Amino acid sequence: MSRLTLYYFESCPFCQRVLSYLKEASISIPMKDILVNPVYKQELFKIAGRTQVPCLVIDGKALYESDDIIQWFKDNRKKS
Repeated sequence: MSRLTLYYFESCPFCQRVLSYLKEASISIPMKDILVNPVYKQELFKIAGRTQVPCLVIDGKALYESDDIIQWFKDNRKKS
Protein backbone atom coordinates (compact mmCIF):
# COMPACT_ATOMS: atom_id res chain seq x y z
CA MET A 1 0.00 0.00 0.00
CA SER A 2 1.26 3.47 -0.92
CA ARG A 3 2.02 6.17 1.61
CA LEU A 4 -0.22 9.09 0.67
CA THR A 5 -0.56 12.72 1.78
CA LEU A 6 -2.71 15.38 0.15
CA TYR A 7 -1.45 18.96 0.36
CA TYR A 8 -4.21 21.49 -0.24
CA PHE A 9 -5.90 24.63 0.99
CA GLU A 10 -9.59 25.07 1.69
CA SER A 11 -10.40 27.94 -0.69
CA CYS A 12 -8.74 26.35 -3.75
CA PRO A 13 -11.46 25.20 -6.20
CA PHE A 14 -9.24 22.45 -7.62
CA CYS A 15 -8.53 21.20 -4.10
CA GLN A 16 -12.26 21.19 -3.43
CA ARG A 17 -12.76 18.95 -6.45
CA VAL A 18 -10.32 16.41 -5.00
CA LEU A 19 -11.76 16.71 -1.48
CA SER A 20 -15.28 16.15 -2.81
CA TYR A 21 -14.18 13.04 -4.67
CA LEU A 22 -12.43 11.63 -1.59
CA LYS A 23 -15.52 12.22 0.52
CA GLU A 24 -17.84 10.73 -2.09
CA ALA A 25 -15.60 7.66 -2.45
CA SER A 26 -15.15 7.33 1.34
CA ILE A 27 -11.39 7.61 1.04
CA SER A 28 -9.53 8.84 4.10
CA ILE A 29 -5.88 9.86 3.82
CA PRO A 30 -3.62 12.29 5.70
CA MET A 31 -4.26 15.86 4.52
CA LYS A 32 -2.22 18.98 5.15
CA ASP A 33 -3.63 22.48 4.64
CA ILE A 34 -0.65 24.62 3.62
CA LEU A 35 -2.35 27.88 4.61
CA VAL A 36 -3.31 26.74 8.09
CA ASN A 37 0.17 25.46 8.93
CA PRO A 38 3.19 27.08 7.20
CA VAL A 39 5.32 24.04 8.09
CA TYR A 40 3.21 22.02 5.64
CA LYS A 41 3.98 24.53 2.88
CA GLN A 42 7.69 24.15 3.61
CA GLU A 43 7.34 20.33 3.58
CA LEU A 44 5.63 20.46 0.19
CA PHE A 45 8.36 22.70 -1.21
CA LYS A 46 11.06 20.30 0.03
CA ILE A 47 9.31 17.33 -1.55
CA ALA A 48 8.25 18.89 -4.84
CA GLY A 49 10.26 22.07 -5.36
CA ARG A 50 7.08 24.15 -5.55
CA THR A 51 3.96 24.79 -3.50
CA GLN A 52 1.25 24.17 -6.09
CA VAL A 53 -1.89 22.51 -4.75
CA PRO A 54 -3.62 20.15 -4.85
CA CYS A 55 -0.64 17.88 -4.61
CA LEU A 56 -0.91 14.21 -3.78
CA VAL A 57 2.39 12.89 -2.49
CA ILE A 58 2.66 9.18 -3.24
CA ASP A 59 5.60 7.48 -1.55
CA GLY A 60 7.51 10.78 -1.62
CA LYS A 61 6.66 11.70 -5.24
CA ALA A 62 4.38 14.58 -6.16
CA LEU A 63 1.31 14.26 -8.37
CA TYR A 64 -0.41 17.50 -9.40
CA GLU A 65 -3.65 18.43 -11.15
CA SER A 66 -7.01 17.56 -9.62
CA ASP A 67 -8.11 15.36 -12.54
CA ASP A 68 -4.85 13.38 -12.41
CA ILE A 69 -5.14 12.93 -8.64
CA ILE A 70 -8.74 11.71 -8.91
CA GLN A 71 -7.76 9.36 -11.73
CA TRP A 72 -4.90 7.98 -9.62
CA PHE A 73 -7.39 7.09 -6.89
CA LYS A 74 -9.74 5.48 -9.41
CA ASP A 75 -6.89 3.44 -10.88
CA ASN A 76 -5.39 2.44 -7.54
CA ARG A 77 -8.44 2.04 -5.31
CA LYS A 78 -8.53 -1.72 -5.72
CA LYS A 79 -4.83 -2.03 -4.88
CA SER A 80 -5.03 -0.07 -1.61
